Amino acid sequence: MSFLETLTQGVNSFFLLYMLAYSSVLFLSVIVGVAQIARRSELIEMRNSFRHEYYVPITIIVPAHNEELTVVDTVLSLLSQNYRLYEIIVVDDGSTDGTAQRLIEHFQMECVQRPIRRRVPCKEVVSVFETQGQKVPLTLIQKQNGGKADALNMGINASKYPYFIAMDADSVLDDALEAIAKYVLEDDRTVAVGGLVRIANGAVLKNGKLVSYRLPKNLWAMLQVMEYDRSFLASRMFFDLFNGNLIISGAFGLFKKETVIQAGGYDTNTMGEDMELVIRLHEYCRASRLPYSIKYASDAVCWSQAPSTLGDLRKQRRRWHIGMFQSIAKHRSLILNPKFGPVGTFSFLYYILFELLSPLIQIVGLAFVGVAYYLGMVNVPFMLAYYLWSLLFGAVLSIAAFFTRVFTFRTKLPKGDYLKAVLVCILENFGYRQLIALFSLSGIIGYRKYSKNWGRIQRTRFGGDEKGASA
Repeated sequence: MSFLETLTQGVNSFFLLYMLAYSSVLFLSVIVGVAQIARRSELIEMRNSFRHEYYVPITIIVPAHNEELTVVDTVLSLLSQNYRLYEIIVVDDGSTDGTAQRLIEHFQMECVQRPIRRRVPCKEVVSVFETQGQKVPLTLIQKQNGGKADALNMGINASKYPYFIAMDADSVLDDALEAIAKYVLEDDRTVAVGGLVRIANGAVLKNGKLVSYRLPKNLWAMLQVMEYDRSFLASRMFFDLFNGNLIISGAFGLFKKETVIQAGGYDTNTMGEDMELVIRLHEYCRASRLPYSIKYASDAVCWSQAPSTLGDLRKQRRRWHIGMFQSIAKHRSLILNPKFGPVGTFSFLYYILFELLSPLIQIVGLAFVGVAYYLGMVNVPFMLAYYLWSLLFGAVLSIAAFFTRVFTFRTKLPKGDYLKAVLVCILENFGYRQLIALFSLSGIIGYRKYSKNWGRIQRTRFGGDEKGASA
């Protein structure tokens, strides 16, 4: 047997075992997620019958860079939250469009002299605006451009309250403050809580409330709906069982301010500031021997816009993968380190094998299947049956995740959308996942070129069309 034949046989065997392991972990995660959703739904109904008067004071930080199309809608949704004690800080990170002017004019904000103590590093303040006599304090901070992490650090420095929410300027909270804050009230060891992010494309939102919902007309947005539902239902809820979540989406997360400050704030030198901060919180709390908990709130919903063009999707996934690589590389000392419990021995291993290296394994594996076919080494019926089974199995899990989410939140869909969802779940596994793998892999291959370039994507007004405008 030649070296090429031996190599091909070895790679194909590994690829088959990898697909089997990945499918098994995904199946277990979805089963756990469905069970947890059912259990949490019961608890939510029970809590609603015993409403309390206790509230955690919260600062909502909204970093914004060239977000003039969506920032007013985002702030309006935040002002309409059914919550007792919170403030809103919008940090304009050196925008070159009308982001600040839109806010100043719409909310009649006035320029003030306000000293800001810098407890975590950030760029210089240019100006500060505030609303006067409003029930919910609204502050706009214009600063020198330093990136999203730098803007979040500025918001932390300016915040008054002990907990803060980090969210994107193209997102809307679905009256979610009480839902996410209850995890802190129930367990004072909680240092971070991640919310559920759902795709806003196709949703009609008014004052932060969902008025109607249907699957997006845009194919790329539709595919992301299935992907998000599976991801948040499966991995987030599964890792939540053993305090092992490594990611809280930058679109919506609650943090204990003092712990974040002690850990050093957001890292301004990574493209994955959300994941890097969560990993560092694990590392800091474990190293300091502090009892802590990082949770996932499946009932706290944030609606966020998804890329609706192939080019924007490529930029987003390339950036996400580079951020993951940077975060894992920076904290590589945690890998298989029993000192950090399940985070080191399981979570890191999972993210390396099934997230970071997955695009490379998928692309190389498929390439060697082609080599094996060329060399006449592959049992074609068996290989096709195995690969089709893996993809169909993934499609079934995506369908289960989507419909669990629909029925749990009692979302009413047009009748035709149910069939469309099934077809899209199949398409997501037969083509979309492989395309995403190529996009992610391109980020690592072109790391030097893309590691400092976030790229620009299209935004739309909430409830508007899906064509968008550059932001």
